[in-house]
Order: sequence, then C-alpha cells, then structure tokens
Amino acid sequence: MEGMEVTPSFWQGKHVLLTGHTGFKGSWLALWLHRLGASVTGFSLAPPSEPNLFTLANIHQCIADVRGDIRELAALNTTIAQHRPDIIIHMAAQSLVRHSYTHPVETYATNVMGTVNLLEAVRHANGVRAVLIVTSDKCYENSDSIIAPSAKAFSEDDPMGGHDPYSSSKGCAELVIKAYRDAYRSDWIKKGTAIASARAGNVIGGGDWAESRLIPDAMRAAIAGNTLRLRNPNAIRPWQHVLEPLSGYLMLLEKLYCDGQAFAEGWNFGPKASDTISVERVVKQMALLWRDMKWKYDTDTHPHEAASLTLDCSNAQQILGWEPLLTLNEALAWTINWYKGYKNHADLRALCETQIDQYQSLLST
Repeated sequence: MEGMEVTPSFWQGKHVLLTGHTGFKGSWLALWLHRLGASVTGFSLAPPSEPNLFTLANIHQCIADVRGDIRELAALNTTIAQHRPDIIIHMAAQSLVRHSYTHPVETYATNVMGTVNLLEAVRHANGVRAVLIVTSDKCYENSDSIIAPSAKAFSEDDPMGGHDPYSSSKGCAELVIKAYRDAYRSDWIKKGTAIASARAGNVIGGGDWAESRLIPDAMRAAIAGNTLRLRNPNAIRPWQHVLEPLSGYLMLLEKLYCDGQAFAEGWNFGPKASDTISVERVVKQMALLWRDMKWKYDTDTHPHEAASLTLDCSNAQQILGWEPLLTLNEALAWTINWYKGYKNHADLRALCETQIDQYQSLLST
C-alpha cells in the first residue's frame, strides 16, 4: 500500500520495554526493533520451550535481557524506573488455548492481572509516551454458530467474551485496558501517555515451538520423520506471517507516540480474507513445500475450540494505512524455509534478519 512504512528514523534511539521478549513473537519483534536502531529492554520469564527462537537466534546479544514475572508488580515498577522506556510493548502472556484448560488460574493470573500490573506500573511512571498491549483475536465473544469462512468478521467494537479460559482471559484483558483508559483519561492526557491494544490472527513463522499449535506440531513431526495428527481439520483461522502484525504494531506505536489519544483504542491486524482458510488447507500447502511431510486425521476427543474466526481489519487499513503484504502461500514458504534452515544447521539469526530485511523492503515499495 502506498505510504505504508515502518520508519527507521523514528525508532533510532528510542528506549523500548518489551515484555514477553523470550517468546516467539517477542523474539522476532526484539530483533526487528534492534535492526531499526531502538534500545530494547526485555522483561520476561525464561524462554517457554526447548528449542526456542530466543536462544537459537541469540536475541540476548542485542537487548538488555531482564528476567521477571508480570504477575509481580514490584518487579515491573523497578524495571520501568531503571530503564525509563519511551515506549512499552506488552506481549508477555500465557498464550495457549489447550494449556488454559488445565491451568486456568495461571492463565487468568498472567493474562488479566499481568495486564493490570503493567497498566498500574505505567500509571505511576513518568516519561512513557506510548503503550501497546497485545491480546488476541480470540478475545471476541464467539457463539460458535459461525462455521463458514463467509461469516461476519469480528470488528473492534464487537463484544468481548471467550468459551475457554485463554480466550476469556484475553477478553478480560481488553476490558481492563478500556477501564484503565477511561478511568484515568485525564491522567494519561496530562502525562502524555497513549494506550492501545492489538488483536492479531493466527501468527505463523520460523522459530515457533509451542505445544499444541499447528505449525510447530507439523514441523516437529516433519523434522523427526513422524506423522502429524490433525485435530481440527475444518477449523477456519486467519493465518498470517509473524512480521505482518508486527509491522502493524510498529506503525500504530509511531502514531500513538506522535498523535496520542487519537489512536488509543483497540485494533485488529489480520490477513486478507482469502487467507482465512481451514487447518486442512494449510497443512496440504505445507506438505507441498516440505515435500515429505506426513499427516492423518486425529479422531480423539479434544477440548472445545472455535469452529471459525475471522477479523475485520478495515480500521487498520483505512486509518493507519496498514495491510498484509504476504499471501498465505508466501508466508508458508518463508516459514518452511526457516525450519529447513534449522534442520540444516543454518545461522538462524542471519536467516531471521534476512526475512526482516526482505519484509522491510516490501514496506518501502
């Protein structure tokens, strides 16, 4: 899209606090921010899986790596006071639907009270200009009667909800963000702080090793020569490469920093409608790209997951000038290329940087 860009000159020298920097999306964003010239402080628990992108790409070499728990307000207060960020991006979360069924208390404590703690720390801090809190496309009340890809897409003003603890916790986090924005609006204006939330689709890309997630499960099976068991082949999801929503986050943060309250709201960042497709179609395309990937239907009983999920991203497109640049086939090709690099012992930091630079070039055209 003409005029769509992430501005390196804006990010040069900015002090950014990124929670959840040891996770999949956090690692990609930390590396991109570093390449843009930002000074990044990460605040997170240890990497959530083994292997993990944070370690494989040596992300610790380019940021200040602070280990801490967002459920501990004092630790957040201390980190913000010491590192004095201009911008805060909150990505730390319990991010797995199936994990939330067996660990609901951890899920709510992390996703809801962690968000409260972050906002409370910012409320008592000085100098923070822009705050972006990343939630999920699953924050919306989904009746699950929507079973076709042509169904109405969720827009930012649809009600929050959630059938499972994870989805519910993200809906709760959105309500917390709105309450803090509304209740302390005069304080935020006086301090010059603008707060927004971001809701992305099913993010894919190299370096995701989470349990019970389609791409990591498929790649673990393919690399080991095993057969992928496909749980919900007909589920419809908005698939997008990790760099797509991250570009939206960065563009939104530039607006928040410069124009403040005009952009302090919730924003959807999802793929083109044509890339909101079934799990089975994604796996079939991956099998073509990997060539020797095997899969079969899993007929066991599994916890409930929504049948269909589609995002309306017209606000981001019309107001921010953002839109997805990669087709799903391109996103899958970039993803498969990364995992082939992993299998062949490539320099994964360099591979990530190459993909970031390629995407940055697409933004500039």
